Amino acid sequence: MASLPYLLVATLGLTVVTVATRSSFFMLPARIELPASLERALRYAPACALTAIIAQSVFARGGEAYVSVHNNQIWALLAAAVVFAKTRNMVAMMVVGMAVFTALRLWL
Repeated sequence: MASLPYLLVATLGLTVVTVATRSSFFMLPARIELPASLERALRYAPACALTAIIAQSVFARGGEAYVSVHNNQIWALLAAAVVFAKTRNMVAMMVVGMAVFTALRLWL
């Protein structure tokens, strides 16, 4: 368990960084405009963050890489990706991914 001062400093630091990065767009003068290439790049930030979260939970187990044919999460991810590529339907993607994962988990 981490010490209380460490947790307080870490929480304060994360708070300052989050507020500074999120509010900088509102605090900057209106005459300052972001380059078009940066604005285009920022559109992909949520998808990149979600991908990083999902990839870490699917391809790692116990802090180590776990890429195996026995990893049910990889098969569910692949099935969900195929469904989304064909249908572009988020609900169908989630249903198929969870169904494949649950079936594999119960079957194996």
